[in-house]
Amino acid sequence: MPNRDIKILHIDSNHPLLWEQLVAAGFQNEADFTSSKSEIEAKIEDYQGIVIRSRFKIDKAFMDKATNLKFIARVGAGLESIDCDYAETKGIHLIAAPEGNCNAVGEHALGMLLSLMNKLNRADRLVRQGQWIREGNRGYELEGKTVGIIGYGNMGKSFAKKLRGFDVTVLCYDILPNVGDANARQVSLAELQAKAEVLSLHIPWTPETDKMVNTNFINAFAQPFWLINTSRGKNVVTDDLVTALATGKILGAGLDVLEYEKLSFENLFIDSEKPKAFAYLLQADNVLLTPHIAGWTFESHEKLAQTIVDKILKMFR
Repeated sequence: MPNRDIKILHIDSNHPLLWEQLVAAGFQNEADFTSSKSEIEAKIEDYQGIVIRSRFKIDKAFMDKATNLKFIARVGAGLESIDCDYAETKGIHLIAAPEGNCNAVGEHALGMLLSLMNKLNRADRLVRQGQWIREGNRGYELEGKTVGIIGYGNMGKSFAKKLRGFDVTVLCYDILPNVGDANARQVSLAELQAKAEVLSLHIPWTPETDKMVNTNFINAFAQPFWLINTSRGKNVVTDDLVTALATGKILGAGLDVLEYEKLSFENLFIDSEKPKAFAYLLQADNVLLTPHIAGWTFESHEKLAQTIVDKILKMFR
């Protein structure tokens, strides 16, 4: 087989189809889910490919030791755990799979928004406590609202598509021109902030988006709004979000990601001390929290793996 000389190191576990199809295509596959980064670095020169999720950062030092590396495949949407610029100088091909979990993210964002606006989680909790409160759980309808989407790639487009069944106006803002479509009209950030009553973030974590949603950004919105973040936690300054929740500038927040997450996305806090802002989120009735699972469905688990396989095979055709 033409691929028999290509050795791939799998650093994280993934859907079994990824391994099986690469083996069937003739690649040599090895797994190491437990060694430290330095231990992986000591042997990485033996491999032409890496398959990773988010176990550790692939930086300059790592790539300098990976002298035969042809590609890095991340089974996920973003590449922020990889020094992409340095990889390009090394001629290392980068592969990601934002197509694989965009439907899951779109559905999760919509589910969070409807749950928040209709107070489903609060009402459920109170009924379980024996409190049958109707007026205090009166919700809001999505119909007639203007929804703003920041980041109109695979994830943003998926969310906009889900909104087609609702009588809403959908606006999108993106750093790339001409990405709007039949589901969302592309506008300037200023116009989005002037009109949106719902904001959903679908952006990567980059130097430009780091801490983007801060007090100045929030106060630039003309109206109070609902916030959904299924992108990256560090795009939002939690202290500023809490202030806006307390003042009513943000009506409610659905957060699948948090500023405090570790790079692996598997943990929040190493120690037991939790920031005051996080404590506020935990007790707030108008906050919905999930543990970075928007793109983490049974279906997306398979789709992500298949997308990565397809892109690797295409690379070596």
